[in-house]
Amino acid sequence: MKSLIMGTLYILGALYASVASGQQNTVLPEYPNSYEIVRDVVEMPVGRQMGSGNAIDIDSRGNVWVFERCGGNNGACPESEVDPVLQFSPEGKLLSSFGGGMFVWPHGIVVDDDDNLWIIDAGVIEGEKGNQIFKFSQEGTLLLELGEPGVRGDGPGQFNEPSDLAIGPDGTLYILDGHINPDSNRRIVHMTAEGDFIESWGSKGYGPLQFEGPHAIAVDSSGRMYIGDRTNNRLQVLSSTGELLAIWTHWGRPSGIRIVGDTLYAVDSESRAAVGEYGYNPGWHRGIYVGHLDGTITDFIPDPSPSGATSFPEGIGVSDDGVIWGASVGDREVLKFVRR
Repeated sequence: MKSLIMGTLYILGALYASVASGQQNTVLPEYPNSYEIVRDVVEMPVGRQMGSGNAIDIDSRGNVWVFERCGGNNGACPESEVDPVLQFSPEGKLLSSFGGGMFVWPHGIVVDDDDNLWIIDAGVIEGEKGNQIFKFSQEGTLLLELGEPGVRGDGPGQFNEPSDLAIGPDGTLYILDGHINPDSNRRIVHMTAEGDFIESWGSKGYGPLQFEGPHAIAVDSSGRMYIGDRTNNRLQVLSSTGELLAIWTHWGRPSGIRIVGDTLYAVDSESRAAVGEYGYNPGWHRGIYVGHLDGTITDFIPDPSPSGATSFPEGIGVSDDGVIWGASVGDREVLKFVRR
């Protein structure tokens, strides 16, 4: 069974392991940095280490939810029974966990207004499991299941390596369906809160309303979508009806995006100046951008030591008081960023 794991797991393994280091962009943009980095912020169970991860969010009580890759990265969860869904207190104490043996490749977690958890499993064991989105209570009760386990497709009820999800102001779902696997989808799927298909937008490519390696999505209070079109090194802004409003390249190479109030947060964990290598985006330093919904940037938190194909957080969550929490693929850690 385990030998059937295909697609993204193999491709990412090659990408992340092939080059241990590469030429990094070292010139910082001229934005202020009002934040300090705090490390070693969560306590893992005895005998267990944090795996790679980009899935992190904050609930209404300030608790931090992490969906990590079972202590490893590609292929780790199918070989493990540890719980990849972890709840930490704001102080970093482990409160609860669940999900052992349920997922292939953790890739997203979103806490909704009722404190339920939406979980994205982007990995696929062909014909068996993965490639789905789940809604859970905080106690681990399954409330909703979207997609067909282990089945790829582009039909109304199907996905092909979904990367992220956002919830609109009307409660409908905006699902970013696709990843860096060239055979995965390149679209945004709009669904009701119950998972019924409404419509979809986007296609594979480099032009407007086209995507390569789509990786992150957030929706503001007006229903506008902010999409991290990562491999295209840009952020695309769409209206609630799927019309293109803007293309921003000055927000780096977005791996993770969040909106809290009228503040936009985006993290670039991959830009580097290595010609011909994954993440090529010369002139852009890795880090977290903070700004307004009109595209104005107010702060930039730089990666203090960019290295390899990915470093610093790949996914972020933001609490109501403006503390940024990050989960890292390359560094395999959870950290937070607090205003000075």
